[in-house]
Amino acid sequence: MTAAPLGGSTPLVDAHAHFYPPFAGRADWADVNAARFRAGERVGISYHVASVLGSYGFTSPTYFPSPHDCTRGNDYMLDVCAAEPRRTRMYVTVNPNHTAHALAEVTRCVARGAIGVKLLASRRADDALLDPICELAAEHHLPVLHHIWQHRRREWPNQEISDGLDLGRLAARHPRTTFVLAHLGGGGDWAHTLAAVKDIPNIVPDLSGSGVDRGMLDAALIELGADRLLWACDLTIETGLAKLRALEVIGMPKAQLEAIRWRNAVRLFPPGAFPGLSA
Repeated sequence: MTAAPLGGSTPLVDAHAHFYPPFAGRADWADVNAARFRAGERVGISYHVASVLGSYGFTSPTYFPSPHDCTRGNDYMLDVCAAEPRRTRMYVTVNPNHTAHALAEVTRCVARGAIGVKLLASRRADDALLDPICELAAEHHLPVLHHIWQHRRREWPNQEISDGLDLGRLAARHPRTTFVLAHLGGGGDWAHTLAAVKDIPNIVPDLSGSGVDRGMLDAALIELGADRLLWACDLTIETGLAKLRALEVIGMPKAQLEAIRWRNAVRLFPPGAFPGLSA
């Protein structure tokens, strides 16, 4: 007898996931990927929407991946999707400091099934270098998942970090593009983020990150509403499961919970991105 999924039996889309490639400089890369699939199956994840972050710092910096490493990482993610078409979808990872390469990668990977764009802390979110990428994303109806620190108070080494205010300025310039604000629970002042993006409807935070602060999800629902939140795990699926538990404890209506679990993802990603799921 198969145990019931820990996350419930209704559909569940992880809108922010990662896999490791064999060139990431860690011997256990395949074991980590296999563990993600096992955990996803146990929790009940229908689709992992994932990216590969170049070589994860092994042959070029994690937040400033070289064009070569971006291409290699995207190629590996394409291979994962080809091997697991029923449970994986792909963000194409690009470095906006290399504009021509970034645009070519988006075009190349969309032709092979990519459904979103992943931007790291390679350039401040409000930098004009991001504009051509966001324009191309809008043409293909691709959400842009942007790495965010919840309230940027200073510069951080080895990354050009952004917060909700920075992303808000980018989103205001590109109203046709949906921006997924990464890991609301990933550290920093999430209350600052909620205030910064409240009036910018094309910014949709994901709930990933290890933090499940008391009141965080309640405040997000009050300030943004269920239609502007995406369930996600990032690197740690157990923290995603904790947020599902917290959302259930809040006692929110079933329709709102389903919106966060999967319906918002179906609506925001390209049509047909998730076969078997219809909003």
